[in-house]
Amino acid sequence: MAAKKADDTPVQRLGVDLSGQVALVTGASQGIGRAIAETLAANGATVAVVARNAEKLAELVSVIEAAGGKAGSFPCDVSRAEDVAATVEKVVETFGRLDILVNNAGVTRDTLLPRMGDEEWDEVIATNLRGPFLFMRAASRPMMQQRYGRIVNVASVSGLIGNPGQANYSASKAGLVGLTRTVAKELAGRKVTVNAVAPGFIASEMTDALGPALVDEVKKRVPAKRLGEAWEIAEAVLFLASPSAGYVTAQVLVADGGLIG
Repeated sequence: MAAKKADDTPVQRLGVDLSGQVALVTGASQGIGRAIAETLAANGATVAVVARNAEKLAELVSVIEAAGGKAGSFPCDVSRAEDVAATVEKVVETFGRLDILVNNAGVTRDTLLPRMGDEEWDEVIATNLRGPFLFMRAASRPMMQQRYGRIVNVASVSGLIGNPGQANYSASKAGLVGLTRTVAKELAGRKVTVNAVAPGFIASEMTDALGPALVDEVKKRVPAKRLGEAWEIAEAVLFLASPSAGYVTAQVLVADGGLIG
């Protein structure tokens, strides 16, 4: 589906030639991850879609292929080292290479710190921070060997400014920013770039659950006076994943409608 502005007019999307490249997107079964997978595929990449829900991944692959793209489904628990290593190995075996890694998989378990249990902390850190570490470690090997790669981590403004009730989530995303900048410096000499995109409030099932009144309050806080759209984050990822971004690394691209200035 073509992207549209708030007034329902079509948006001119970025055009990038990713023909011959292979991308792996985690958390691809819905929301921002799905938008990223579809956007990379629409620009010529063969996309390995990763998430726990095999049924949703299969449906996404069908959608991408129906639109003329190429994709494969790779169910995986991103917090398990053996699963991640096997998934990256299988992607490379299936498609012959790995050029782009997008770490998007993430969960929230919100509550104030005094009520936050160990499991709520551990689950969020395992998915949001350990997962990207595991995938970057595994993907860096084929990328360094071919002397080319693009790694894009989906962080959050919560990791830059904090957010009450999200000590676990904010910590995981702040850690992801630090991980991004460190790995970028380690891999730059092999022509592998590592960057992050930090979304603000994005229209999703999660924001829908807030109800109209709270969504209106959120919009008032955002200078752009609206929520972002998943495709807008996907476009930011597309640029950082493109050959044109070869001199951009260790950066955090904030896409939040001006929320944090």
